[in-house]
Amino acid sequence: MTAPILELDQVSFAYRGGVPAVSGISFAVEGGRNVGLVGESGAGKTTLLRLLLGLATPSSGRVLFDGAPLDVRDRARMRQFRRSVQTVFQDPYSSLDPRQNVGRIVAEPLRSLGIARGADAAAQVAEALASVGLPADAASRYPHEFSGGQRQRIAIARAIVPGPRLLLADEPVSALDVTTRIQVMDLLAELGRSRGLTVLMVSHDLSVVAALCQRMVVLQGGRVVEQGETTAVLGAPREDYTRRLIDAVPRLPA
Repeated sequence: MTAPILELDQVSFAYRGGVPAVSGISFAVEGGRNVGLVGESGAGKTTLLRLLLGLATPSSGRVLFDGAPLDVRDRARMRQFRRSVQTVFQDPYSSLDPRQNVGRIVAEPLRSLGIARGADAAAQVAEALASVGLPADAASRYPHEFSGGQRQRIAIARAIVPGPRLLLADEPVSALDVTTRIQVMDLLAELGRSRGLTVLMVSHDLSVVAALCQRMVVLQGGRVVEQGETTAVLGAPREDYTRRLIDAVPRLPA
């Protein structure tokens, strides 16, 4: 078994006033094994993503990175974490600064993490853009000049340019049309093979998770109600809630 890159150990989080958002969450993301975090709106997916990114501190329990507790006060440790764990968000347009060209957008992690500047950064940006299937002149253009699917590729290029081990993908294809969605999912799968990149996919769509993830964690009301191998969970779900999620996946007419 591969050691987990990121792990939640009995993590709970409550908002001000003591309103619980998630309770007693435990699961691990092992290198090379994509994980799907699924549940309806309000299940706690966004809160867990913030905890996994170190943007919120658990009320109880631990977030572990490479087996050690994540401590936002440890600047050197957090720099290593930021390089190893990158994020792609749902809406690519709102996550890209419209005032900057694509080359500068994609190079931002290289600058902020002190990885590369100047010609070295430009070369790494060009390689990242090529890896996501964007044309050579993309670096000199601006986000509004691209389609939604291309903008998501720009966001993915920005995420992979520092060489992360884990990509946290928050509903990365939900805003795309069906054809583009398939293309972006294929791209994520190829990046996993070519770069050794592991993906934690946050989604309400079981079909997306089934296409990319080896493991699945099902959330309901801020708790894990089921988790396991994706094929096992989808083939023989134990919980009625999981069955309802499966039944909600659109199917083609016979």
